[in-house]
Amino acid sequence: MNVTMAKALATYFSAEDTANTDVLEACFAPDAVVRDEGQVMRGLEAIKAWKVAAQAKYRYRVEPSSASTSGTTTTVRARLTGSFPGSPIELTYTFGLVGDKIATLEIR
Repeated sequence: MNVTMAKALATYFSAEDTANTDVLEACFAPDAVVRDEGQVMRGLEAIKAWKVAAQAKYRYRVEPSSASTSGTTTTVRARLTGSFPGSPIELTYTFGLVGDKIATLEIR
């Protein structure tokens, strides 16, 4: 499905299909914070390491299905399929933007 969202978010979801974590520099602020699976990753290097580990562990694909924005917060619903129990699942990605970069991301 074609979902309209800010460039940083579109770049983030496009990066899900690649092993190249350098593209994350184009969408995350250097001091960004990500919360996922009870973990907190702070800073770009920690976020890159998290993406590599998650992709290796779950071999997942993400397909955004809807997006809504209120102020600097965008909520994206997405279908996640991969090698994990219960696949596929629906997740909510809540992004906080500062300027044109992702400052916060919470995945639930």
